[in-house]
Amino acid sequence: MDLQLPGMSGIAVIERLKANELTAHIPIVAVTAFAMSTDETRARAAGCVGFITKPINTREFPQQVNDFLDMKVQKTT
Repeated sequence: MDLQLPGMSGIAVIERLKANELTAHIPIVAVTAFAMSTDETRARAAGCVGFITKPINTREFPQQVNDFLDMKVQKTT
């Protein structure tokens, strides 16, 4: 989830997804140019399981996402 979306903040979208019982279980990773620690804190408080800053390293990105998803799976089992 990008945190800077046209028309609505990514944080607002995350909060809506997490408030809906049909989508609340979906793990969300923030991928954003916002790199301040407060941005990560806000994203995680909204429900993100991970936080990746741009520009992304395309060689590391798939493994980073996989690691965050593995963490979420471990928490629910």
